[in-house]
Order: sequence, then structure tokens, then C-alpha cells
Amino acid sequence: MSYDPSSKIQDYQVFGEFGDVNPSITDSSTYTFLNPATMKEIFTHEIEGCFLYSRHWNPINKYLSRALAALEDTEMAQVTASGMAAISATILQLCQQGDEIVSSHTIYGGTYALFKNFLPRLGIKVNFVHTASKDEVEAAINERTRVIYCESISNPLLEVADIPTLAEIAHRHSIKLVVDNTFSPMILSPARLGADIVIHSLTKFINGTSDCVAGCICASEEFIHRLTDVNSGACMLLGPVLDSLRSASILKNLHSLHIRMQKHSANALYLARRFSELGIKTHYPGLETHKDYALITRLMNEGFGYGGMLVIDVGDEATADRLMQKMQEEKVGYLAVSLGYFKTLFSPPGNSTSSEIPKEEQREMGISSGMIRLSVGLDNDIERTYRRIYHCLETLGIIK
Repeated sequence: MSYDPSSKIQDYQVFGEFGDVNPSITDSSTYTFLNPATMKEIFTHEIEGCFLYSRHWNPINKYLSRALAALEDTEMAQVTASGMAAISATILQLCQQGDEIVSSHTIYGGTYALFKNFLPRLGIKVNFVHTASKDEVEAAINERTRVIYCESISNPLLEVADIPTLAEIAHRHSIKLVVDNTFSPMILSPARLGADIVIHSLTKFINGTSDCVAGCICASEEFIHRLTDVNSGACMLLGPVLDSLRSASILKNLHSLHIRMQKHSANALYLARRFSELGIKTHYPGLETHKDYALITRLMNEGFGYGGMLVIDVGDEATADRLMQKMQEEKVGYLAVSLGYFKTLFSPPGNSTSSEIPKEEQREMGISSGMIRLSVGLDNDIERTYRRIYHCLETLGIIK
């Protein structure tokens, strides 16, 4: 039976201090106590409705965290100041010197740089594999492995992770499966498919307005309490606290996420089909020609489509650069990194969001210099948008 995460958000209600339909924003870094005993007690364990210091928790971050836990159907969640903070805190909570991680080879460039360049400085080794290959994953696991890491829909190649299979492998070896679900909120529910920890960059689709940077970790109550422990918690001690004003803004935007994801997906599918008809190499999991079409169709929640991200390959870097510049001039959208905005954003992944990955490794992964990654916007008339793109393609001689 398909799961409807939007119903969980619809049923999540919070009343403000004065009965507000939007919860009151507590603009405070520290909180007062009526007696010293309660202050002493909260240093040892969380007390419901009682707050100590905003680096630990504050009311609006607690409200947003609960809403995100409802979205991903986990026991709890923790918000952070960025998606990378969510990834870093999670990994550093799970791993220590001498431990190892098995990671998908196609991941966001920032995550790749953290795994390849930074974690080894702490004595943590990352083994990059094709997570679509069960044999490769199994072969990379040893007694020091603590985590299998993947993206539900990978950046930028839009490969779909077989989360149930990876979860079975992880749990058989008593290790954690961590899934970055940034590209597919509501479309995929990794925790329901077996993932232990689900991460998001809230900056992207969940917030949807490109006006803040934020992240979250959705997991068990036990793991979130570990993250916020005053003595050993990565979120508590590294301090990636999200500002309360931004947290309140994201909470409001979360309630329209289901509508936005439906429109992002419908528009992306329309463009993907039209590009394919033109003979342009197109990566989009909603196309029946995509290698993971059957997999995502089996795993996805009904009603939200296949996502708002698509990739086209126009052959070479110079052609891609000319096309992106022309599309911006023709008001198709913006030449900009990031994704999930209400306007279409496009960028060359090999020289932007995947630039941390060496060129030879990009080629091995299948990232070419002619690729353009599009985060398709909420355009009401997507056919008009397509006509503008078609004009750009024709003017530049990409199609005849």
C-alpha cells in the first residue's frame, strides 16, 4: 500500500503561545528556570517543554524537527544549519578513528570531498563502490565498517538506490544505512524502505524558495538523543544550530511541499519526454528508458511523480555553456547552482556541484563535460518554457 507523507504533515498541528496558527518564534539564545534543580536535571536528560540553550534545542526548531520526522516517518529528527552539517554530524556520531564507510560512488561533490579528503584526516576510511552492485557492496564491508551511505536519487546522474537491498545488507552486518533524500522528498520514504537515518538539505525542495541554508537528520529517538547529548553529541558539540527565524520559515513552506513536488515532477517529466523526442541524451528516472525506471516505480509513493531534477547531455562543454547562457537570456530560468527553487535553475555538474570530484573519476562515473543539470521550476505553462528551450537549441544549431 502506498504511503502518503503529505497526510502526516497535514495532521501535524502546533499552536503558538497565544493560539497562533503559526507557532510563536522564540527569539532567544538562552532560557530561564524557576529553580536550580530543573537546570541541573536538564543537563542530564531532556525534559519535555523545557529548554536550556538554543544550541541544544529551542521551541521552533523542535516544532520543525517533529514535522520533518512526520514527513520521513521516523521517531525523531534534528535540524541543522546546512545539509553538509547534517551529513558531517551523522557520520562523526557513527564513526571514529579506524572505522570505515561504504559509499556510493555517485554522490554530491561536497559529500565526496568530505569523504575523500577530510575524513581520512580523522582516521576514517571511505570505500567508494557502485551501490547498484550487491556484490561490490558486500565485498567492501569488513569488521571496521560502520555505515553504508547513498543518495536515494543520486546527484547528478539521477541513479536510484535500491534501498531495501542496501538495508538488508547493512542490517545483516549490523551497520547503519544512511540515505540522503534531498532530491526526492515525499517521492521516496527511505526509512519505510529500511534506512536507519535519512538526511536532507532543507535548502532545496523542502524549503523551496532559495532564501536559506539548512539541513536535517531524521532517525530513531535513540540516535537523535545521542546527537544532542551535552557530553558527546555531534550536533551539540559541533554547534550547527539553525536560526529560529529560518526554522519558522521552513516550517511554513513544508506545508506546500506536496503540491510543489507534484508540479516539479510533472514539468520535469514533460521536458524529459520532449528532449528525448528530439534525440537529446536525457537522464530522468521517470522515462521508461531510464535504467532504474522499474526500481523507482516499485519503491516510490504514489501521487508525487518522479522528481524535479533532470540532466541532458549536449555533447561538449562549449555547447553546454552556450546553451545555458542562451536559456538565461531567453528567461527559461537562471544559470545557478542548487535546486528546488520555484524557477528553473541549470548548471554544468562537472564544473560546479560535482567539481570536487577529479575529472578522471567523473568520466568513470559517467559525468560528461556536455551535461547540464536542470532543477525544473513550477512554471504554470511548461509548454511555453519548452518552446523557449527549443528556440535556444535551434538557434545554437544543437537541433536542426
